[in-house]
Amino acid sequence: MVINWDQPGGPSAPTEQPQVRAAQYVRMSTEHQKYSTDNQAEEIRRYAERRGYEIVQTYADEGKSGLNIGGRLGLQQLIEDVENGRANFQALLVYDVSRWGRFQDPDEAASYELRCRRAGVAVHYCAEQFENDGSIGSSIIKTVKRAMAGEYSRELSVKVFQGQANLIRLGYRQGGAAGYGLRRRLIDQNGAAKTELGRGEQKSIATDRIILIPGPAAEVAVVVQVYRWFVEDGMSEREIAGLLNQRGILSDLSRPWTRGSVHQLLINEKYIGNNVWARTSCKLKTTHVQNAPTEWIRADGAFAGIIDSALFGRAQAIIAARSDRLSDERMLEVLSEILERNGYLSGLIIDEVEAAPSSSSFRCRFGSLLRAYALIGFSPDHDYRYLEINRKLRRLHPSIVADAMAGIGRAGGHVEQDATTDLLRINDEFTTSVVVVRCFQTSAGSMRWKIRLDSTLKPDLTIAIRMDAANEHPKDYYVLPRLDMRDAVLRLSEYNGLSLDAYRFDSLAAFYRMTARVPLREAA
Repeated sequence: MVINWDQPGGPSAPTEQPQVRAAQYVRMSTEHQKYSTDNQAEEIRRYAERRGYEIVQTYADEGKSGLNIGGRLGLQQLIEDVENGRANFQALLVYDVSRWGRFQDPDEAASYELRCRRAGVAVHYCAEQFENDGSIGSSIIKTVKRAMAGEYSRELSVKVFQGQANLIRLGYRQGGAAGYGLRRRLIDQNGAAKTELGRGEQKSIATDRIILIPGPAAEVAVVVQVYRWFVEDGMSEREIAGLLNQRGILSDLSRPWTRGSVHQLLINEKYIGNNVWARTSCKLKTTHVQNAPTEWIRADGAFAGIIDSALFGRAQAIIAARSDRLSDERMLEVLSEILERNGYLSGLIIDEVEAAPSSSSFRCRFGSLLRAYALIGFSPDHDYRYLEINRKLRRLHPSIVADAMAGIGRAGGHVEQDATTDLLRINDEFTTSVVVVRCFQTSAGSMRWKIRLDSTLKPDLTIAIRMDAANEHPKDYYVLPRLDMRDAVLRLSEYNGLSLDAYRFDSLAAFYRMTARVPLREAA
């Protein structure tokens, strides 16, 4: 309140100080549900009322881990708006220091606050017991709290791993599809059977557990037959895959069989009832690594097996014998040849190669696949297939744009292409961007696409062409108006609900009709 004592006749009526425009950033991680975004927003609202801030914009990341900035579109958009001068606020209100993230490097969290301050946006922590005023005391407290936030994640990771390992040792299934010939059964905390889980279904009660059980008799018979073909008839994995496909038998992912999928069926211990976990690990959002067999967590005989242990052992002996006659040098030469042909290495790629040691043979001979990779100079951090697909799609883009321009012309519309940005200006009325979206597959075999909308040129429409699973041909088209798109990055699955699939088309015919010029009669 300000009182003007210079006015004749005494003090004037009190006047309100103008409020400072502010934005708020809220985040709730999957591993820390105590503070929901609503609770954070309520505390921030009370802080703003006490301090005279007007909240004009909200950036939110709900259900996002704070271990890195990947996937946190709210924080990414916040930093982009602040640094590009689009921020219409002078302050940023955050619940506490850990909301930036639980980074393993405390300096990373500090960097985002620094980038805001350098752009002229002050950062305030609404639930902390200190003022973020740049004093030495606040700087020390923030450093300690950032380190504590990272340590919380490390300790939680250890506890979660130990808890999962204990459940594995007790014979419970942890994640992943059951596999061909097997099914997942839900049991309660007393061990009583409840129901069978379908593909993609998850348990809803924390105390429930999952075990593996034999699947339909027809599938179990196929698994047994595969082992007999391999062990007793001497058929190779590729021959078995061909025979299964000839008979119209699909894998558990409803796909044709390949050499690699047959090989995985032949080497997985779950078919003899063993519960094996932690063959690979990806702790604290770091790089996925292959663990040595001595680090695997296992419980033998946890489930009802559908393959006799002796038959399984004979299959493993045949697979191991393929590499017994090869020296270490020759095995590495074979691995180098596979890399040269494919441009990348993985267990599945190796298993698809006929007359070559399996991925498990390389793992046993050299201790791990990663060590074998290192011996030939290959780093799995660089996905050369991804780069090659991107190069192919970039080569494809000009012809797709040319086809779109031709379609607009056939519909009677007028289109011009900006030589620098490739942006299309249609009928001198609106702009359109054409993007080709690469398809990638999850570990469960589901297709995913990531669409990046141009936040710099801001076209009125974005035509997103989703490629098929092989990234060879267009699968479908999304015509996305900028006014309806709130996020700069869209992550699409095969089905996305009406909010996105309302813009999906099997062809661009509807778009071409929209660009057609319609003559209007002039009214007197």
